[in-house]
Amino acid sequence: MDSGPAPAHDDGGPPPGRPGAPASTELRPHDDSGQPTRRNMAAPAAQYKDRQFLAVIGDEDTCTGMLLAGVGHVTQPPDSQKNFLVVDAKTETAAIEAAFDKFTTERKDIAILLINQHIAERIRHRVETYTAAFPSLLEIPSKDHPYDPEKDSVLKRVRRLFGE
Repeated sequence: MDSGPAPAHDDGGPPPGRPGAPASTELRPHDDSGQPTRRNMAAPAAQYKDRQFLAVIGDEDTCTGMLLAGVGHVTQPPDSQKNFLVVDAKTETAAIEAAFDKFTTERKDIAILLINQHIAERIRHRVETYTAAFPSLLEIPSKDHPYDPEKDSVLKRVRRLFGE
């Protein structure tokens, strides 16, 4: 069944995702000089192609829930690294920082790092200065500590970007 002619696009070419359309680009009609342009919307594949796991730095309930959801992973021996850190009141801040550094810089298989917001507060200086695209860093609430958008570093950056 034919749904009629394809909708018109700014550059007159095929819409993205159809044959002949470039992959992972956004079509824009012209740049400031009037020349046709294409803006890359995705990071190079080399940056994320091997990143397939989530990592979690959280309290016991958060880590248990994520593990029950199937997020858990242990690398092959001899190092056998886990992709989560369970944090309690006795956990040293240095151990949290070490896990954060391991998940964000050493492990090249981590795509997203989830961290409880109240734990992120303990290493806020590291969270605030983290700017890499991969792994993505998401602050999440816990059962005992509700989410506070005023403390979320990613949300703060978005607000600054939009001038709020």
